[in-house]
Amino acid sequence: MTRPHQVVIVGGGTAGWMAANLFAHHFADSPVELTLIESPDIGTVGVGEGSTPTLKRFFECLAIPEHEWMPACHATYKVNIRFDNWSPASGTNSYSHPFISQLDVHSERAFHVNCLTRRLGLDVTTTPDKFLFNGYLARHALAPVTPPHFPFRMEYGYHFDSGKLGTFLKERAIAQGIRYVQDNVAEVHQHPDNSIASVLLESGQQIEGDLFIDCTGFRSLLLQQTLKVPFQSFSENLFNDAAVVIPTAPQPVVPVETRATALSHGWAWQIPLTHRTGNGYVYSSAYCDATTAEHTLRQHLGLGESDADVRHLSMRVGQTQSQWAKNCLGLGLSQSFIEPLEATALHLVQTGIELFLEHYHKGDLSDRYQSEYNATMHERVERVRDYIVAHYKLNSRDDTAYWRDNRNNMALSESLLQLLDVWFRKGDLVQEIKRQGLQAHFSTSSWHCLLAGYGAFPPIRADQPEKDAHQHDLFAQRNLAALFDGCRLNFRAHNKVLSGHSR
Repeated sequence: MTRPHQVVIVGGGTAGWMAANLFAHHFADSPVELTLIESPDIGTVGVGEGSTPTLKRFFECLAIPEHEWMPACHATYKVNIRFDNWSPASGTNSYSHPFISQLDVHSERAFHVNCLTRRLGLDVTTTPDKFLFNGYLARHALAPVTPPHFPFRMEYGYHFDSGKLGTFLKERAIAQGIRYVQDNVAEVHQHPDNSIASVLLESGQQIEGDLFIDCTGFRSLLLQQTLKVPFQSFSENLFNDAAVVIPTAPQPVVPVETRATALSHGWAWQIPLTHRTGNGYVYSSAYCDATTAEHTLRQHLGLGESDADVRHLSMRVGQTQSQWAKNCLGLGLSQSFIEPLEATALHLVQTGIELFLEHYHKGDLSDRYQSEYNATMHERVERVRDYIVAHYKLNSRDDTAYWRDNRNNMALSESLLQLLDVWFRKGDLVQEIKRQGLQAHFSTSSWHCLLAGYGAFPPIRADQPEKDAHQHDLFAQRNLAALFDGCRLNFRAHNKVLSGHSR
């Protein structure tokens, strides 16, 4: 009888338990045995976290209904990210980045054309949340849950307690038959070719494996410490390396959006959960110490010096040279981290798992397609980084050296330089994104949200009469406001939908 293929996941947390559930689902009818080893000494951070719409696909794949997991994780819906005070000099104090839904097929092109028209100097509408339907839902605090007769598919993410989500996924994975071992890894043993043979636990138990998945966080016990895979820092263009976290009371009307507010040396998140509001300040320790950062966040929240529990976190931003090395796959913080702006952490974890399973299965559970996988994932992480870097490069704040240094930073990738060049030279950004093949990272509309949201336009042409601009404004011509106002009548208040989940 052939021995089952042994997959060993070292580390729990959200990344580890997502991997356990997706691997169990993928190999449900295959001779594969899954073991997850979790240290009893490492607790979860458990801060409020946001996701992209990929997490919706995760739960759909596993057939886990929202009414089952959302109350257990104090989760709320997320359709939008609102950015405050990033570009005050442009006259744009706030802008939205709504998630793209099927209904936007009627308005996306109008948004792109209007942005090009505005770059040519005409005063037309370019406010992102006027063109994208989730922006309307965010404005009215409506949940993106559709009635049966609504003909368009909605895309959205979630806010949730990451510690509770890890616990929920852990219980589900164990119920699915995952072997769970709670112990610390004492030693890692390797084969003569340096691939991983087994891990020796403090209890004396030795667990062998054919494939090891490193979910040990920033320690990167297997990928970096054992296999010596080099780490490539992004510090030259992403300055933030620390955060301070303070929870506050839940909001009476729960928003369906994350709020990201630029402060003196970084930015503050506001993530609405059902039982509390998650708040944090992401900053650069090169410009601001922890005490000052905590004071800044307390001031931002209107809190006294002893009003709330505080946690300080450090971050290492960058990625390993390879995500899959020998017989080890790195996931989550053990492999890469891009600061939490735009909530890409779990998106990259899930993408990494799904793409790995595709390549591993195609290679008959071998490393035949390892190079192809690494090249694809390395590119994806770098392109996500570019989108985040653009938020800092384009800022128009002048209150601190931190913001001026970000704006003056020229450590930009060739891909990002080309995108910005096309935009400011009034070229076709849609075609440039297609030419570079960037649609799998951030969509064309996402780039338009960022650039238009920052007000990155030349001055309005003084020689154009107001009626000329109106004739070129596709927002007005297509009466999109009336379309979206009619559509939103199909949606219910966010609070009401959430209360229905918890009954």
